[in-house]
Amino acid sequence: CQLHAVALEAIERCDRRLCLLLRAVPDKASSLVGHQLGRHDGPVPREQRAEHGFVDALGQAADPQVRVRCSRLLLSRGRGGGELPDLGELVLPRWRGEEAGGKKGKYRRDKPWDVEGIDHWKPVAISKEDFKGSLLLEESSFATLFPQYREQYLKQVWPDVKQVLAEHEIKAELNLVEGSMTVRTTRKTWDPYIIVKARDMVKLLARSVPLPQAQKILDDEVNCDIIKIGGLVHSKERFVKRRQRLVGPNGSTLKAIELLTNCFVLVQGQTVSMMGTIKGIKQTRRIIEDCFRNIHPIYHIKELMIRRELEKDPELKEENWERFLPHFKKRNVQRKKVKSKKKKTREVFAPQQTPRKEDLMMESGEYFLNEKERQLRQRAAKYEQQKAKSAEKRRDRAKVFEPPAADGKAGKKRKAEAEDQETTQEFAQRLKDKAVASKPKKRKAAEDLLL
Repeated sequence: CQLHAVALEAIERCDRRLCLLLRAVPDKASSLVGHQLGRHDGPVPREQRAEHGFVDALGQAADPQVRVRCSRLLLSRGRGGGELPDLGELVLPRWRGEEAGGKKGKYRRDKPWDVEGIDHWKPVAISKEDFKGSLLLEESSFATLFPQYREQYLKQVWPDVKQVLAEHEIKAELNLVEGSMTVRTTRKTWDPYIIVKARDMVKLLARSVPLPQAQKILDDEVNCDIIKIGGLVHSKERFVKRRQRLVGPNGSTLKAIELLTNCFVLVQGQTVSMMGTIKGIKQTRRIIEDCFRNIHPIYHIKELMIRRELEKDPELKEENWERFLPHFKKRNVQRKKVKSKKKKTREVFAPQQTPRKEDLMMESGEYFLNEKERQLRQRAAKYEQQKAKSAEKRRDRAKVFEPPAADGKAGKKRKAEAEDQETTQEFAQRLKDKAVASKPKKRKAAEDLLL
């Protein structure tokens, strides 16, 4: 009871509002206070009992929050004289944390350096003068493959690529045998993050981004992203249509997206390359992914245009913009498939009736035979079929031993030539007629000329 009264007195001396402490830890407080008071030699002044007894007892309590808070306050104010710290700060952080926000505020502490004016996303500027000596301990390298159609362009601009990266002490290599580009750090590299920027630059070059645009990625404010759109749509025809929908007629849709998001966008094959701010890249990625989910980019373009106008009004800065933004309903209109029907020609007379099996048997005379005769007839027909089949197979086997026939066209040609050839008698007669025709005429005698 005496120890119990000492604990109650210590609470009342410090703060009368902390009577919850007695209800929370009465047995633990009494025993620990008695243990602490028994350590001192001689009588302890009344003014120091609470400090030497109860505060030290709370410092050895099982609750880790109580121990931490107690040690901090005692170190800050000193364990000697002076006023006692507020025991509510020692014992009741748990209840205060629940009032602040449940489990989230349990271990939360004030951060005096974290004020509203700080921009956490602002990049830290680093210059070469900030570092003296070698900063990097290990060499880092990245390699990227490029398609064959980019080989000619990369060979032309590679001296410029090496010159751009040499400003940041990055070494670049072009391997035309493997079809790869490699960037690596050197011992003089002073920016630890520039190797990641160089890797992004090489990737953009491989995806058909021109060098003047790709080298902008080395700036701290510029970021990039490459989206693989090949697997977003299974059908190849749908993929081509939706990719063309993203580009628009004469690239108008893509140009509108670039103006609204302040990003550079390039569609090449099965990838889309983007360069710009983080906010703009997020907006562009959303537009591209929704385009391949069959949502037209014009809806996002209209929303971005409205947002740009709302940002200009300072009065709407703290308000919700949902009432201004358009809400488009999904309209999935199922179109009826037009079936091509063939026109049926109407006949004047009804089609002839299909003959029955009995009618066919009557026509062949089989209907009037008995069962034995019918079986004999079937066997004879089957034997004739086997005989014809064996004869056909025999002819096929005999074709192997036959000499190959001459080409059909060549045979026809020879036949035509043979028909055109003259016989020996006709040839002799033609030569004789020719000799007679070419024979010189006899000169008439002078006597015949004179009269």
